[in-house]
Amino acid sequence: MEKMTDEKDSILSLIKSPYVLGFIKKYKLSYIIGIAFLVLIDYLQTIIPMSIGRVIDGLEKNNITLNGIQRELIIIIALALVIIIGRIMWRLLIFGAARKIERDIRDDLFAHLEKLSQRYFNNHKTGEIMAYVTNDLESVRQAMGMGTMMIFDVATLLFFTLYNMATQINVSLTVAAVIPLVFIALVTAKIGPKLFRRFADRQEAFSKISDFVQEDLSGIKVVKAFVQQQEEILAFEQVSKNYFKVNMSLMKLHAAMNPFMSGIAGIAMAVALSYGGYITVSGVISVGNFVTFLQFLGMLVWPMMAIGMAVNVMTMGSASLKRIESVLKEEVEIKDADNVKNPENFEGSIKFSNLSYKYPNTDTYALENISFEIKKGETLGIVGRTGSGKTTLVNLLLRLYNVDKNSIFVSGTDIMELPLKSLRENIGYVPQDNFLFSETIKNNIDFSDGSLSMETVENFADFACVHDNIVEFKEGYETIVGERGVTLSGGQKQRVSIARALIKDPEILILDDSVSAVDTDTEEKILNNLRKQRADKTNIIIAHRISTIQQANHIIVIDEGKLIEQGTHEQLIANNGLYNSLYQKQLLEKMIDEEA
Repeated sequence: MEKMTDEKDSILSLIKSPYVLGFIKKYKLSYIIGIAFLVLIDYLQTIIPMSIGRVIDGLEKNNITLNGIQRELIIIIALALVIIIGRIMWRLLIFGAARKIERDIRDDLFAHLEKLSQRYFNNHKTGEIMAYVTNDLESVRQAMGMGTMMIFDVATLLFFTLYNMATQINVSLTVAAVIPLVFIALVTAKIGPKLFRRFADRQEAFSKISDFVQEDLSGIKVVKAFVQQQEEILAFEQVSKNYFKVNMSLMKLHAAMNPFMSGIAGIAMAVALSYGGYITVSGVISVGNFVTFLQFLGMLVWPMMAIGMAVNVMTMGSASLKRIESVLKEEVEIKDADNVKNPENFEGSIKFSNLSYKYPNTDTYALENISFEIKKGETLGIVGRTGSGKTTLVNLLLRLYNVDKNSIFVSGTDIMELPLKSLRENIGYVPQDNFLFSETIKNNIDFSDGSLSMETVENFADFACVHDNIVEFKEGYETIVGERGVTLSGGQKQRVSIARALIKDPEILILDDSVSAVDTDTEEKILNNLRKQRADKTNIIIAHRISTIQQANHIIVIDEGKLIEQGTHEQLIANNGLYNSLYQKQLLEKMIDEEA
């Protein structure tokens, strides 16, 4: 079924796309003026052979003067100058419009990717997405620029050249020389669908090779630690071999098309020389007309070859546009409802009411019947075994996934009725992976418009107990942290991430196992600072260490997606349940470490 669908795809699908048509309308003036220049230049090019033919006939018949030759020479030079200027103009206009369309599609693509849910990024790898904004977008630009130019250039140059050949030279000679063009049309119609499929395969292979390299280099520490370099090289060779294979498959078609076009041009020239020479000797046409005809025929070589090139470019652009549009058509799942309303006072209270949640395409509940409440100014501690659903809980609070109505309330309003912007502006979040950008430490902490003062940045870095580490760096706060913060230690990344969240001064702060990489003394300082500076704000702390959350106003224990215990530290110890078991185990581990 997929194969049949591919075969029905046409190069015309590119310009028929409503999405692309919108851009063509937007830049129609550039295209219209550029195409007008192109048509004019193609017309002027056909005048030059006629001028040369007149000079040759005049010399043969000895009825042309030196002034006549000079006049024709001036005409040719003037035409050449106009052609040069015209070619510059249509290149600037047509190719410039294509560049603008490329820019606009790239902006649309990035903006749409920013809106897509976490589910999309879970199912599509980074390398695949990068292929869309690089190779695929380049192919679309080529189609909208070079492809558009070739289509109009072929059509107009063929028309003017064939018209002059038939009306000014000889109809029968024109028909004889142009018959091979029929074979070009037949071959391109046959090869077009194959080009589409093979180019789509090549783009898919490029996505895989891009993703492999990106993922392998991101995890290079793990690769080296497990001495897997040779295995990864062998795995890459397989991916690279597949990319080579699909490229060669595509190149075989390309390699066959251009020689075929040149062969057809050679046949046409042979026909013209034999039959044209015969009718010239017979006196049907003059020598000047014969030379003019050969020049016209030479001018037809480019359109004949450009037919195949245009098919290639437009087919590849059509295949790439189909891939890009598949992303743009992805539904934005996490969006504001029609009945959104801003709360009059976003005061940070949170209520979970019988919340149950399954991840997309799964049958198992990640969370089931979760109910608890946090008042403004309280600190909630969340504890549980690995994989119990703690992070899922805060992801739902951030609305990274949609939930059922009336299951989560923030500031007394159903979270599904809150504007996403308002909700997330009032939440500061420090995730487990502590992602940092390849930027300066200052810009990572001031992750906004960069308008905060250096003093403010330093104060919050000090609040997160990382200021002293930063000033020890040679470049201080201007230190570039490298990709994903690779130049910082785990504890430093955590504390920079904490400073970034705190600088928002959010009504709700979420720390998802965010002090696990720091020592207990530093952890205690950070928690004391939180208690002092955020006494009137809501805080949620997820932790594995009981010591991190034992002073929270309210603690919940999650196990296998269910809330099995809740209360204060003292109440949970008295319950003698999972919480107490974890607490006693950690106390024992601490005693063993101290004795060691």
